[in-house]
Amino acid sequence: MEKAQYAIMRFAKYKGPEIGNIEAHNERTKEKYASNPDVDTSRSKYNFHLVKPPGKYRAESERQIAAAGCRTRKDSIRMIETLFTASPEFFKGKKRAEIRVFFEEALHFLEQHQSKETIISAVVHMDEKTPHMHLCFAPLTEDKRLSAKEIVGNKKKLTWWQDEFWKHMVGKYPDLERGESASETGRTHIPPRLFKEAVHLNRMKDQIMAILNDSNPFNKKSKAEELETLLDKYVPGVEAMRTKLKKYDKTYRELTEENAELEKKLSSASKESVRKKLEISQKLNELDELRRTVDTIPEEVIRAYTAQKYVHSGRMNQEI
Repeated sequence: MEKAQYAIMRFAKYKGPEIGNIEAHNERTKEKYASNPDVDTSRSKYNFHLVKPPGKYRAESERQIAAAGCRTRKDSIRMIETLFTASPEFFKGKKRAEIRVFFEEALHFLEQHQSKETIISAVVHMDEKTPHMHLCFAPLTEDKRLSAKEIVGNKKKLTWWQDEFWKHMVGKYPDLERGESASETGRTHIPPRLFKEAVHLNRMKDQIMAILNDSNPFNKKSKAEELETLLDKYVPGVEAMRTKLKKYDKTYRELTEENAELEKKLSSASKESVRKKLEISQKLNELDELRRTVDTIPEEVIRAYTAQKYVHSGRMNQEI
């Protein structure tokens, strides 16, 4: 089964003294990285900037804050760092140019919600295990107030940022998924990965049915062994798919209800309502297709397989 590919965005806030250490790491100004074995300095030449810092991080942050006419206290947040990346599976097989486009898209997302003039640096690290971008900016609002709290906010605002980032990126990269969000009670996006898994399960199902249809007294033993090998992969795969589909129960109910409402309006349908109905019907068909995938092997075959595994496990325990 394919592993999920997640879009990742995180924030960190800095008051002052630690900004120098952040800059040293991001800009690779340290001579050695013995304390960070993830950094492969032989690959640091592949790191690149999307926004080059005009000077020292803290000095640039202080300059922007002063230019905005903001007062600071000792505990004022002077810089926010945003980490953009994705799960390692997303980057597998991608060329450096493709990786650059991903981070350009992430930068474009941030610029839609935060003034680009406040960005101090945006540097992509290619010399660690997973490519990622450190983007640092001065926490100034549109009306030139110094307020990290308003920009990053509380847990609810952080969830909003992550939701919006995923919505932006999934338009270009449909395989990306949104990590579990505390604010979400259902989902409307069905990741393509699930359909790829369904295709794989359906192929195994076809093989299983072919073995069952081809079984006779002369080849029963060899077919049974072949069947068990396939079921060893198929049964856990089906159970995993059932678990994943439970996450879409609320989406399925909402789409069904919305579809029924549109059915009532179709006699005086506008182009928009017809388009909406087609869109909803497609999503319902997709979910139905996935659900059918997990219910195609005869239940008695699954029961017999499970019972056989249970007996085999009991014998193993007795031998131990």
